[in-house]
This record gives sequence, structure tokens and C-alpha cells, in this order.
Amino acid sequence: MRVGLLGAGQLAGMLADAGIALGMKHTFLSPDPDSCAAPRGDFVCGDFDDVRALTRFTDGVDVVTYEFENVPVAAAEWCADRIPVRPPVAALRVAQDRLAEKQSFQRLDIPVPAYAAVNSLDELHRAVGRHGVPAVLKTRTLGYDGKGQVVLRDTTADSLSHAWDAIGRVPAILEEFVPFERELSVVAVRALDGAEVFYPLNQNWHREGILRLTVGRAGDPRQDLAEEYARRLLADLDYVGTLTLELFEVSGRLLANELAPRVHNSGHWTIEGATTSQFENHMRAICGLPLGPTGQPRPAAMVNLVGSVPDRELVRRIPGAVLHAYGKSESPGRKVGHITLTGEEDEQDRFMSRVARALRHAGEAGIADAIDPGGADALGRVAQFAPEA
Repeated sequence: MRVGLLGAGQLAGMLADAGIALGMKHTFLSPDPDSCAAPRGDFVCGDFDDVRALTRFTDGVDVVTYEFENVPVAAAEWCADRIPVRPPVAALRVAQDRLAEKQSFQRLDIPVPAYAAVNSLDELHRAVGRHGVPAVLKTRTLGYDGKGQVVLRDTTADSLSHAWDAIGRVPAILEEFVPFERELSVVAVRALDGAEVFYPLNQNWHREGILRLTVGRAGDPRQDLAEEYARRLLADLDYVGTLTLELFEVSGRLLANELAPRVHNSGHWTIEGATTSQFENHMRAICGLPLGPTGQPRPAAMVNLVGSVPDRELVRRIPGAVLHAYGKSESPGRKVGHITLTGEEDEQDRFMSRVARALRHAGEAGIADAIDPGGADALGRVAQFAPEA
């Protein structure tokens, strides 16, 4: 079977690695001639709206998928008129518009932070008057890794005008600033026959809007509720593939933040830490194969490498650590790799110390100091460190 991937970055590369192990072949489409996934299959360099490039891309392909949610809907629709596209195009439409996303959550009785649509500076003034500050102003489209967002801390005319200018004066939403206790995400997979599997909850820590650390949380008390919310989305979208729901925990409640209709950064630990990785299960789902088990047999975590890749020998000296370098050029704020870490069931203290070592190599000394030397309360201490303005 040949799988077409819209996009050819690191997520497409890891999907292809999983597909190659299953005997699949791959074709990628990307406008970037230096795409890091390109060596893993046939590569078409072209814009997503280039019909000639799309025609070459789909030639001989059995199913199309995508690695990121900002693929133009028109390109996915063009492909869907000819061959199956999984996940469905409807999932792209919802995920690309924060207002539509919030409205979908509410329709499915999935709680969300208070929000308001904002289409002008006057509407921003009125929304702030209703909801107060602190609040977060977000563009409705094309935002990721903290881009297209401004935190509002006062209601002066100058501050609101500056925020409106900063996001480009485009349609937006204003969300209440959530004083969360934990940031969580659940990775779910739905097969062509409707079978569903869920991975253990991820506990996540961000800095500057970019994910820095994820710890797999097998047995977390919020697992069942997170799964229920994800299950509603899977059914509503008639979904096939891997889906990630990002959540805030506040006083025992879970509030939905964002939907990602794809494999997700917070699920990278599953490559070494779960029985079947999120990447393999995505490829199994879209190709009509049975899904694999999603258990987490031992402690597992993932440290993002943002801006640069540390010395490989330093990483190799950490027991249970595996370095994944994406082959991308290094630059500030760019995800260039990640480190997965696994341990043994009875070594939580030593495991968290190893995670701290990896964080320091990744330039995340603040989070590292919060969890080292580990111990039973390490995750509690890092939770106190993590919420950011």
C-alpha cells in the first residue's frame, strides 16, 4: 500500500518510519525542498494549491493523510474527490478555526474556557468588558506553538489596540486566562471499522508557547473523563486516524483547549514508551489494519529539543534515553528533535532525575531544577513551576 502525506516535516517522517516497518510505501508533498521526511519515500516539491503537483502526488497513492492541521482544506478536498483522505476533511475544517473548534466542543457538551468572538477593535473592548483580564487574544486561524496569541493584563485603550495590531487585526477569539493546575492531552485512535484505542494521559509543560516536557501518566485519575471527551469527537467527526485533545485541569474539571487532527508532539514518548506508537497506530488506522495495544508498561517521558540538538554522547550517557534528531537546520524556537526516556516500574526517583538531566541538556534548567532529584512529589513540584503567563 502507498500512503500519500501532505507535508514532509518530522511528523511525516515518523509516520513514514512506522509505515516502512509495516511494509508501506510513501509519497510526500511539500513546498519546502529541504523537507526532512523527503528521503523516506517519493517526494513532490510543490505548493499545496498547485494542481500539477497534486496530480503527481496522488498518482498511485491508495490513501492520503496529513501531518499538520494547517494544510489548505482545498488541497485535502481535491485529493478526497479522487482517493480516500483520512482523517476526514471535516476534521481539518474544525481544527483550523478556533471559533468553530470551541463551538464543536460546546455542542458535544465538552467544557471550554469562557470565550468571545472578536472581529474588530470595538468588539475586543466589549469582550474584555464582559470577561475581564487576564485573558488571551488568539487569531482564529494559523496559530500554533504560541504564535498568533497575545496575553492581555490590563484594559487600557493602548494595551487593547497594541494587542489587536499584534495579531494582525484579523478575526480572533478572546479566551479567559485559565489558572490550570495541570496541562494534559489525550491521544486517541479510531480505526476504519470504528474500533478505538486511547493512550495514557500526557502531562505537559510549555514555555514560550512551545511544549518542553511530556510525561506519560498511566493510571491518571482523569483518564476516563479525557477518553470520554475524545470519544465524542471521534464519533462526531466519523474520524479515522490519530486525534489529540489538549486539556486544562482546573479543580478536578477538564476544559478543552485545542483539537489536533493528527499525531501530536505530546505523544512522541509512545515510540519507545508504549506497546504501539501513535505513529504506527495512525498508519494502521488509515490503511484499514487492526489497531495495536496502547499500554505504557514503564515510566516514560519526552523532552523537546527546541533550537538546537545537544551533544549526542551526553544524551547516550543517560540510561533509557533515545535521541531523535529530525535533520532540520537549527534556529531559535524551532523543534529540531526530541529525547524519549523510559525507566523501570520501581525507579520513579531515578527516572525523574534522568529526565532532569535530559532537560538540562535541552536548555530547560528551570523545569529540570523543579523535578530533580525526583521522588514521589516530583511531578507535583514541576506542576507548581509550569503554569506560565
